Amino acid sequence: MHVDTERGWRGGERQTLWLARELARRGYASPVAARQGEPLAERAAAAGLEVVPCSPASELDPRAAWALRRAIRERAIDVVHAHTAHAVAVAAVATLGTGIPMVVARRVDFPLRDNPGTRWKYGRAAAIVAVSRAVANVLERGGIAANRIHVVPDGVDVHRTVTPATRETLEMLGVPRDALVAVQVAQLVGHKDPLNFVRAMARARERVPSLHGLLVGDGPLRDAVEREIHALGLDAVVHLAGYRTDADALLAAADVATLSSREEGMGSVLLDALAFGVPIAATRAGGIPEVVVDGDSGLLAERENPTALGDAIASILTDSQLRARLRASSAARAGEFSVERMADRTISVYESVAI
Repeated sequence: MHVDTERGWRGGERQTLWLARELARRGYASPVAARQGEPLAERAAAAGLEVVPCSPASELDPRAAWALRRAIRERAIDVVHAHTAHAVAVAAVATLGTGIPMVVARRVDFPLRDNPGTRWKYGRAAAIVAVSRAVANVLERGGIAANRIHVVPDGVDVHRTVTPATRETLEMLGVPRDALVAVQVAQLVGHKDPLNFVRAMARARERVPSLHGLLVGDGPLRDAVEREIHALGLDAVVHLAGYRTDADALLAAADVATLSSREEGMGSVLLDALAFGVPIAATRAGGIPEVVVDGDSGLLAERENPTALGDAIASILTDSQLRARLRASSAARAGEFSVERMADRTISVYESVAI
């Protein structure tokens, strides 16, 4: 059983859905415990997966844990996979005393909190799945034994067909018809460092005056981003699209895909860019270098260095041979991170802990 109690739709929820769907395709019962009315629950149901309602009022909601425990027992679940930090606590309580192993996913490269609650719930895990070696290293530095950590990179559906957004759609978002466009799909939160993107755009436009930027996503830093855009005189150049259900199509329409993070577990949106054949300019944060090979499948800049990131964006847009080389290597690189490979590796983890 997959447990993901997050609200909204982000990379972790998509990975949960893709994994559950692939396991079900292979014949494994793979129910998804999620909040009713949220995108994961709705999309899992649309994919034909069983959805178990799980809406804890807090991390240690005993009523939600008891309901989840009952659902686990009724379905004779062999392994419980908690996909997000908030799901770990409810899954840890639900499986306590059952003998059913819990696998925990860790998709961010933040250190674990040093408190009794965190130590208890992660101590309950039979295995911890880190999406990158960078995340695994952070976990080890936080006191998790290396033999409990398994590196399983996120996956990308390389079989889907995504039609790039039309120029009309881009125009509706403020991007002129004849402009080049850099697209970043990411929440407007601290570790994604959207201010770095805005400043990089100012730098890149010194060499590519026709360049526009599109930030797809929302979050608490929106006001700060708007102020920085205005301070740099980019009001007509950097556009905030907010949350969009057509984020894939917008990314596929990009001339360059960016990720400006200062911390990043892996940067699974970059897998989409690879699958779409969109050249990448990103930072070296966290696990990003494990996805993007600098100079081969993209260009990487140091974190919190908008000058370097802007130069990477401009180099891709002004060097046709570089751009062609990056595109040529994208499909093969994306194939290394297919959903099928992710499922193979995850099944191996399950088999290592199942009783």
